[in-house]
Amino acid sequence: MELRVIGPDGVREAPLAELPELLRQAEGVVWLDVPGWDDETARLLTACIGLHPMAGADCAQRNHVPKVHAYAGHALLVLHSPEPEPTGHVHYVELDQLVAEHYVVTVHGPLSPDVPIERALHETRAVQRRLEEGRLRPQTGWELSHALVSPVVRTHERQVGRLAELVGRLEQRLMAGTVTRPEDFLEELFRARHELLVTRTMATQSQEVFARLIRVVGKSHPAAVSLLEDQLDQYQRVHGLADGQLDFLSEVIDSHRARTDTKMMVAAERLAVIAAVTLPVTAVSSVLGMNVIVNSHTRPVSLIVLLVLMTVMSLWLLRWAKRQGWW
Repeated sequence: MELRVIGPDGVREAPLAELPELLRQAEGVVWLDVPGWDDETARLLTACIGLHPMAGADCAQRNHVPKVHAYAGHALLVLHSPEPEPTGHVHYVELDQLVAEHYVVTVHGPLSPDVPIERALHETRAVQRRLEEGRLRPQTGWELSHALVSPVVRTHERQVGRLAELVGRLEQRLMAGTVTRPEDFLEELFRARHELLVTRTMATQSQEVFARLIRVVGKSHPAAVSLLEDQLDQYQRVHGLADGQLDFLSEVIDSHRARTDTKMMVAAERLAVIAAVTLPVTAVSSVLGMNVIVNSHTRPVSLIVLLVLMTVMSLWLLRWAKRQGWW
């Protein structure tokens, strides 16, 4: 765990033993960053901030949807950021916050075994650099929370931007007619759609969380409302970007499907022509051939008549298929 005290003059690291005294003084903003939840953390926060057992349970377990709960003295905020894999699966990287007027507790995870802890610390490390460089001086816990949420939103935006670039390349391949394996191409399209859907779902659910948080803390912390409204607006923007990109991707998928269906229809028509032409010929040759060509001798006149008959039938069927528009 890392304990920091943020004041007008800068930020300093503090030993964990000073946490109770720092919270009692209520000077500056206290930031406790917890890489992983354990029983010791639960006991410490229960003693120092009166952590509610339900809030502790939410920090200890994986939450599959964002959430917000207000307790005496602080609010619990659970958010996710996307972490895609090459296979198309998207991990939910969870960041929990316990936010009050003069302190913020950030809790990372629990994480999937496939997600390194460095990825979970990415957003908080970005805020830490801003503090150390003097570019950020929050005066309340809500301002620090706003600074912590903004990198999470930027992660969503980067994900949408990466997928927009991918969809653009797929659309170029489709329009250029360079798709050689339609099934693999369709798999790429559906993988991109899945990642976009996950990102949009995260943004949509986070919108609901901040809309609820504004109603919950609006009366007790009116100064925080403008910050929360800005966070709500950020998630609404991500939702709109992902929505627009999904519409574009759906058009690309529909175009690819239309082209594939057209090719299949043309192939089926050609197969129908082949069947229509060869089926009568096959029937005539199989029934009469044994009576015209036998092992001991052949009847030339009958053979010539049959060949002419089969040729005429084939030409007539081809002409009929042409009139039907099959080829």
